Amino acid sequence: MNDGKPTIDLRSDTVTSPTASMREAMAVAKVGDDVYGEDPTVNRLEKIAAERMGKAAAILVPSGTMANLLALLSHCNPGDEVLLGEMAHIVRAEVGGAARIGGITLTPLPNLSNGSIEEKRLRSSVQGANVHHPPTRLLALENTHNFCGGRVLSIESIRSLTDTAKELGLLTHMDGARIFNAQVALGTPAAELVKTVDSVSFCLSKGLSAPIGSLLCGSSEFVMKARKLRKMLGGGMRQAGIIAAAGIIALEEMVDRITDDHANAKYLAEGLVNLGYNVKIDDVESNIVVVPVENSKAFQQDLADQGILVTVLSDQLSRFVTHANVSKSSIDEALVRIREARLIPV
Repeated sequence: MNDGKPTIDLRSDTVTSPTASMREAMAVAKVGDDVYGEDPTVNRLEKIAAERMGKAAAILVPSGTMANLLALLSHCNPGDEVLLGEMAHIVRAEVGGAARIGGITLTPLPNLSNGSIEEKRLRSSVQGANVHHPPTRLLALENTHNFCGGRVLSIESIRSLTDTAKELGLLTHMDGARIFNAQVALGTPAAELVKTVDSVSFCLSKGLSAPIGSLLCGSSEFVMKARKLRKMLGGGMRQAGIIAAAGIIALEEMVDRITDDHANAKYLAEGLVNLGYNVKIDDVESNIVVVPVENSKAFQQDLADQGILVTVLSDQLSRFVTHANVSKSSIDEALVRIREARLIPV
């Protein structure tokens, strides 16, 4: 058992606590009724978010799942088809909302190991005018790619796929839940990474330490449509400036420090390799480390007994995620506990 050791939580970068400056900003935030468009702090956050993404407008929503769903609902009609990677968060972790709520068909394509999609496969998957097929409307990408181990889509890959999508008559949406991790990893502004997509979502609560909230960005017409759909889904918040205040601090103060998370992830991966784990260090491009193990659920429990929390990805894959509340010394301590507990691969 844990024996009173401090818990080292490596499950996700969503487990962070808001910073002191976030709490202070939340306490003094100027608020109004956001459904009426009268919350000045929300309006300011949306303006900042749109500028950061190089888009005309943005809308604050409670979660990344809602942001992605609103994007699909705004771009597509019932019966339309969306092409996306088989490992996409929209497919694997968003409860089938596109089908259940929007009547939208999600058609998964094989993901490459780096989270991208083969252009040839994209071309061959677009449905024509055949009466038996749903009309293909949208390509959805993801950057960084969660279930591909935090891999980062290069600007060349994004532009190649979006150019192809445009040629094929498709719109594009970027699930950029961790787009600022991609920005830091590539040294390229987020606005440049998403310049050729029609819409992009990003989370304030992943990597940026805000307690809640995501932004969906795109054209003014697109965001206006999403705003009405947000109301339909019950996402019309009132004095949401309290939330937005933390989001503004997240964008102003927490983006550059993501560099530390990436360095700590690489450090963790190297430490696990030294302990005998078959971790691919070169694949650690952001703040996610994927660890092959014999039995991930048993491994998760063994780590929990040592006060270390991780996530199960599949039967033989575990996920470690670094974030603002995990320091290099915390990683050192985790590695010591793993070694002393002899949780070493045979």
